[in-house]
Amino acid sequence: MMEQSLPDMDELDRAILNELQVNARISNAELARRINLSQPAVFNRIRRLEARGLVRQYVTLLDREKVGYDLLCFIHIRLQLHQPDQSMTFRAAVQALPQILECHHVTGDYDYLLKAVARNRQDLEELVVHQLTLIPGIAHIQTSLVFTEVKATTVLPLS
Repeated sequence: MMEQSLPDMDELDRAILNELQVNARISNAELARRINLSQPAVFNRIRRLEARGLVRQYVTLLDREKVGYDLLCFIHIRLQLHQPDQSMTFRAAVQALPQILECHHVTGDYDYLLKAVARNRQDLEELVVHQLTLIPGIAHIQTSLVFTEVKATTVLPLS
């Protein structure tokens, strides 16, 4: 497989981004030590990477089960019509549902793939039956429950 380099990014930028993906709370001093660069240089490079939009945001990832979300689900949605207004209505409705963690417009048998959490079966029923089915233009909904998360990462390969 041919390696594709990121535009205007050197090895130090990649090293900084790799470290930040693993631990965004790493201090500039520790980051500078790990990549063998001065703290001011690390600080300036991070600000430049942020300004270029390579770093979108810094977040804290929670353990969903420990905060009460026992169910992780993937929900496949097929719309009745493929018209812009119907799609925009669906997208706006999904944006308003906090249990929906991700929404992807996809190819294949379905139009959208949602990643959602629910506290229990009743919570999932509320989401699917009393919230999603009320969105105008949905033709079909198929829900899959996750038994085990085999891999879940937010780290993008940069090298």
